[in-house]
Amino acid sequence: MARKKIVFVLVEGPSDDSALNLLLSRIYDKNYVYVHIMHADITTMRGVTAASIVSKVGNEIRAFAKNGHYKNGDFQEIIHIADLDGAYVPEEAITEDAAAVKPMYSAQEIRTANREGILSRNRIKSANLDRLAECGIVWGVPYRLYYMACNLDHVLYRKLNCSDKEKEENAYQFAKEYMDDIPGFIGFLAQAGEAAGTDYRKSWQYAREGRHSLERGTNLGICFAENQEAES
Repeated sequence: MARKKIVFVLVEGPSDDSALNLLLSRIYDKNYVYVHIMHADITTMRGVTAASIVSKVGNEIRAFAKNGHYKNGDFQEIIHIADLDGAYVPEEAITEDAAAVKPMYSAQEIRTANREGILSRNRIKSANLDRLAECGIVWGVPYRLYYMACNLDHVLYRKLNCSDKEKEENAYQFAKEYMDDIPGFIGFLAQAGEAAGTDYRKSWQYAREGRHSLERGTNLGICFAENQEAES
């Protein structure tokens, strides 16, 4: 019997793991799914640039491999799921609002008490996203970056600006709803990603246009459609 391969999944936070871990494990039931929680947005970490972002991702995978005595041949693929957070919106979509101590998101704008800070963040984040989106290999392992717009809460629960408690509650309910309905989960993602299309490169082109990185959408469904085609 062939040894199971590792499907290494990078997510930003614990609630992302809660929402997706079980569902991904059922999709990739012939392999071992490991969800690695970054506890931060790697594309906006201090000192991470488009020149270093691929190495930064690679370091996370190599650290896991070293701890488990794995080599890169033990991995089937790397799936990286990132929030867009409006990274590609035009500057006029970012509004100064002294009451918005934390950035407040809608499908039309980002309201913030630090407009220059968000403008700077978006320049860095969009450059890092672009570099990762065009990078097909990390540490010799097939890699793809998939997005949630504006973020995972927006795509899965149709909510924005959730508290950490709300994120966990929503994640639990979502996983419970689809744990025995994987075709329904895949169909849900396909519907959420309909505007972005089914071509990986074109889905990223779509995300970069206008205010699409704030509007609800994802290209994660492409990943599972391709996985099903590979197994059929």
